[in-house]
Amino acid sequence: PDKTWFESIEPALRIGWARAIMTTTPLPDPFIRKIEEMPDTVITRASTFDNPHLPQGVLDSLRTNYEGTRRGLQELYGEILEDSDAFLWSLDTIAEHRVRNRPELTRVVVAIDPAVTAHASSDETGIVVAGIDSSGDGYVLDDATMKGKPHEWASRAIQLYKAHGADRIVAEVNNGGDLVESVLRGIDRNVSYKSVRATRGKVLRAEPVAALYEKGRVHHVGMLEQLENQMCGWQPGQPSPDRIDALVWALTDLMLAKEEPVGSIFAYL
Repeated sequence: PDKTWFESIEPALRIGWARAIMTTTPLPDPFIRKIEEMPDTVITRASTFDNPHLPQGVLDSLRTNYEGTRRGLQELYGEILEDSDAFLWSLDTIAEHRVRNRPELTRVVVAIDPAVTAHASSDETGIVVAGIDSSGDGYVLDDATMKGKPHEWASRAIQLYKAHGADRIVAEVNNGGDLVESVLRGIDRNVSYKSVRATRGKVLRAEPVAALYEKGRVHHVGMLEQLENQMCGWQPGQPSPDRIDALVWALTDLMLAKEEPVGSIFAYL
């Protein structure tokens, strides 16, 4: 952008009515900041919802998916977002350590944060797949979070378990109790399963995982837009972050939790 503007566009402006109009999503990069700070720059912002040519169905979908999120502030309302200490994760940190391809992994898990109910206004069931390599780095492979009845999200989790060659399914049971295991084993009784129970608050559970990201030890394989949007937009006190919960359980099991004896894990085989 710098080269295009300062070497090509700006030198083409002439005396008289010399104007240039630049339209862009306001990403917080140095070039945009430089243009903003120029004394003769005039800044205007418009919301997506000011556009009279977008059909109502599109506007409703955008509100449903992005209203109240950091990505929504940027894409829908034209705000330049800065990283804040209020958020546990940074878009820049995630992007810096992103990889294109899955490496050779020593373990893979599918983590589930099940929704309590299964109707139109229910929370989503968080489903995240992650693995670890021989050097101890973590890799987030997939985010398959969905709304659905127990047998639907359980079927999806088992599909991912098989597709990724996972070692186990990890599921939070604070709300679902034995139901989670029963539903999973009703679909595949041989699935390797481990239940986890939250005994600390969400922030206390998430902070050690966020620290692994800061150390460059966790890599997203490709773009996981909805997961990353929730990670960089959730603050304590907001509604339960289903995708984040599943992510935290997966990476905790892979990178932070002590391994259990094999017998306890495969007791149902």
